[in-house]
Amino acid sequence: MCMASMATSVMSGKCGSGSVEHMKTATRRALIGPVLLLVAALLAVAAAMAPGARAAGGLDDAAATLKKGPVYVDPRASGQFTSAQADALAKKIKDADKPIFVAVLPRTADYPPSTLLRDLRTKVGISGVYAVELGDGFNAGADPRVMSHSSVQNLVGSVKRSHYPTVSARLNSFVDTANQSANGQAPSSWGGSAGSGFDTGTAIGLGVLVVVGGGGAYAIARRNRKRRAEEERAALEELRVVVDEDITAFGEELDRLDFHPGEAGADDAMRADYSRALDSYENAKSSMAAVQHPGEVQAVTQALEDGRFSLATLAARREGKPLPERRLPCFFDPRHGPSVTDATWAPAGGAERTVPVCAADKSRLDDGREPLARTVRTASGDRPYWDAGPAYAPWAGGYFGGGLLPGLLVGTLLGNMMMSSNAYGADFGGTGADGGDFSGSDFNPDDFGGGFGDGGGFGDGGGFGGDGGGF
Repeated sequence: MCMASMATSVMSGKCGSGSVEHMKTATRRALIGPVLLLVAALLAVAAAMAPGARAAGGLDDAAATLKKGPVYVDPRASGQFTSAQADALAKKIKDADKPIFVAVLPRTADYPPSTLLRDLRTKVGISGVYAVELGDGFNAGADPRVMSHSSVQNLVGSVKRSHYPTVSARLNSFVDTANQSANGQAPSSWGGSAGSGFDTGTAIGLGVLVVVGGGGAYAIARRNRKRRAEEERAALEELRVVVDEDITAFGEELDRLDFHPGEAGADDAMRADYSRALDSYENAKSSMAAVQHPGEVQAVTQALEDGRFSLATLAARREGKPLPERRLPCFFDPRHGPSVTDATWAPAGGAERTVPVCAADKSRLDDGREPLARTVRTASGDRPYWDAGPAYAPWAGGYFGGGLLPGLLVGTLLGNMMMSSNAYGADFGGTGADGGDFSGSDFNPDDFGGGFGDGGGFGDGGGFGGDGGGF
């Protein structure tokens, strides 16, 4: 009744005031439900997008969380690694755009150490580097396409031997190096770079990109291609000097050998060795003359390596000695010829590793002296080739092959460059991770299995101890 004469009632003040208040209250109640649902939804989204997410605990929860972000901390291990530390580490990984997964777990029956990495990798199902802090122990594993087995071993061993005082220091040290060395990109399921999510600023930014993106993207791509071409030309000029020196040195070795196919005692095997050495020399010269791209240098140094082995075989035949084993060249300077043994060596500030060496360098190392390293000219003076920059990746790859060298050089400037996806014309760590499902990839459970001994070995039966020991 009052509603029927609302205009008159309001003007007269007889029941309009109560009616208006009633309508306002009804309206507020009608809005409360949707607003609460919206707030709850926003909170759920924010929680899901938090970079250092924490779940209830257990391997399934860890895997589910790592599919959404790079860091998982079991609630029972929160005293070791805080939310702020987890968020900062997650942001570092996402900003680097690398497929690196980190889990901080308590030492409980939920996480059996003998199969922990293998099971975690299997449940997450994404190619990457997986680092686990289990109680007071640490270890890591990786898909070979993301980081080679030897590289992971060397990196884990280096981190363990550094005896970092906190979990945060240890994990950040590991991630800092892994970010430089790992191939591939972060999985799309992480939702891009770390942050609070899709906000108004993001929407505006995307709108601007839609408007100007076509022309801007073209300009950026053109500028990047030009810069890349300039970098490659400069790198190739650096390499020409070094490779020409290598070719000259090999030609001098041929002269010193002073072999003549018709000399007394020469047989068909000797002549075949000599012919292969000559062919390698000529191939190296002609290939280098035709090189247009730094990556093409790899074929030149491969020819020189083949030629030096042929000379070593020829020399053994002439002297009546056993034929040499086909080994890699001397790590310190390939001009020294094929290696004769392996030796332990560590670069400045790096972890020890086993490298192939010639007899002279083995003797120097045994005497506590520095080996005779191959140095090249850089802006900061003459430096060993492993500290000279990315241009020398294809040069070294031709001598040593892609499967071994990155592991030998982990922790050095060239090693980090070679294990990235930006090395000039050389892919030394596989094709890189695509961040996708591992079906059809090169996932090998054995790379994540076994114990957790010093040096990060898998399947070595070691313990998951913080210092490389057992529990």
